Amino acid sequence: MPDVQHHPATGDDAAMRRALALALHGPRGVNPQVGAVILSPAGEILSEGWHRGAGTPHAEVDALTTLGAQHGPDAARGATAVVTLEPCNHTGRTGPCAEALIEAGVARVVYAADDPGALSGGGAARLRAAGIEVVAGLRGDEGRALLDSWLTVQRLGRPHVTAKWAQSLDGRAAASDGTSQWITGPAARADVHRRRADADAIVVGTGTLLTDDPALTARRPDGSLYDAQPRPVVIGTRAVPQEAAVRRHPRPFLQDEGEDLPDLLDRLRELGAHRVFVEGGPTLASSFLRAGLVDELLVYVAPTLLGGDRLALGDIGVPTIDAQRRLDVRDVERLGDDLLVVATPRQARKSEEGD
Repeated sequence: MPDVQHHPATGDDAAMRRALALALHGPRGVNPQVGAVILSPAGEILSEGWHRGAGTPHAEVDALTTLGAQHGPDAARGATAVVTLEPCNHTGRTGPCAEALIEAGVARVVYAADDPGALSGGGAARLRAAGIEVVAGLRGDEGRALLDSWLTVQRLGRPHVTAKWAQSLDGRAAASDGTSQWITGPAARADVHRRRADADAIVVGTGTLLTDDPALTARRPDGSLYDAQPRPVVIGTRAVPQEAAVRRHPRPFLQDEGEDLPDLLDRLRELGAHRVFVEGGPTLASSFLRAGLVDELLVYVAPTLLGGDRLALGDIGVPTIDAQRRLDVRDVERLGDDLLVVATPRQARKSEEGD
């Protein structure tokens, strides 16, 4: 636990910077990472708190509890609560933070990012109705950046899914004999590993696992592991061999039959996954696309021709040209001899613009 500061702050801004730092002590998961600082009317930092995970007190209550234990139940009266996220306004595993702040007698609440939840939002209005001064949006960009992946999960109702594949210029993922290492060059492969490190889970099918024996780790060009490693997820019913490289992954792999992809994503979300990287070959990528569960596509295109029937995608539910899946190209990047095309389904793009 960080040392609690007992000296005058330089104002709300300094307290918010401290709250943003405190939030990072909490785990990523179903609940957001939130930090809170309680300031006395004179500007002294009285108490600090952060959310330690599902079912534990939220950051505001954590700070108020610490303050009450040290200085009594009225210690927060007239104080300012500085919080990275708008205090919640609903009862779940814990009570509403807005009500806790009202009962504690705080005079002001300053927060960075609005709570987008249909049930949990509205805390600011409840605080104002109780006569508490509310200041919204202090260091709002930083607050939203801190919560970026969590906010995405709230918007989608599931983890964000990126589907990645490498292909030849004629749209093949492998040669006729099934070999596919390597279609793209080292610069493209390094980019993939960097993006793996940003994901919480990496998903591969048993077909790819048995054919290529991928480690599913995120590695630097020198072969060393990135500090952050995605949880490996294997889709399919075939057994994972005891000698498979995935069994040496720093994190234990999860295996799923893959019959209910939305349910899988829900379970990954419960395990703390906000961003899922699908890298499992044509069958798996096609399944996620067919189910409408892909939010971003990373297509690495190599200037080579393979021919044959080893297509990069299979059936994605497009029986006629009128049903084609239109995409918006977000970026095209040159990586050595290869190209990376970053695209989003047009429907997902419209949803983002409407939010």
